[in-house]
Amino acid sequence: MFERFTKDARAVVLGAVGHAERLDAETVEEQHLLLALLDREASRASFALTSLGLGGRRESVQQALAEARRRGGLSRADTDALSGLGIDVSAIVSRVEEAHGEGALEGSHGNATGDGSDSGRGKGWWAGFVGQRRPFARGAKDVLTESLRMALAQQDRHIGDEHLLLALAARPGVPSEVLADHGVTYVALCRVLYGGGEAKAS
Repeated sequence: MFERFTKDARAVVLGAVGHAERLDAETVEEQHLLLALLDREASRASFALTSLGLGGRRESVQQALAEARRRGGLSRADTDALSGLGIDVSAIVSRVEEAHGEGALEGSHGNATGDGSDSGRGKGWWAGFVGQRRPFARGAKDVLTESLRMALAQQDRHIGDEHLLLALAARPGVPSEVLADHGVTYVALCRVLYGGGEAKAS
């Protein structure tokens, strides 16, 4: 599948590996793909993000992702569901940090999206794509697979960074929540990227 990736999409995947390494994560996560997308310039994804007002708001996105890591990778939907069961996540985070230090729930497991990870290094097509420096967690692999579906749905012959962005926005979890909080939803991205009365990325 990696042969379908454009230069921009490949740069995002490699950039995600770099972000995982800088954050000392054991696996490449969805959040690392989002951070790598924010690094892009002059690509379809960067056009869409800028059009929707996310350009220049990188710090806000990084802060939101850091807060989710501090909660052990739980999304707001997860914490709301737990709250409905009488579990106060913020109280748990506070108690754990009192005992073990700030950021204790972040751990080094790299599972910042709470969706599990594949501990086997070098498995699957992505291993040949990015090497064996960091394995991809299940959620990140699912984003890569979903990007192919996004491309096929638009009858595109390639997988661009815009398809990776669409896949992140469409999947439930921390990255899509952070994007939506910044005005970037799947529906808005489709409108900007593929038309519907507004300027579209070319």
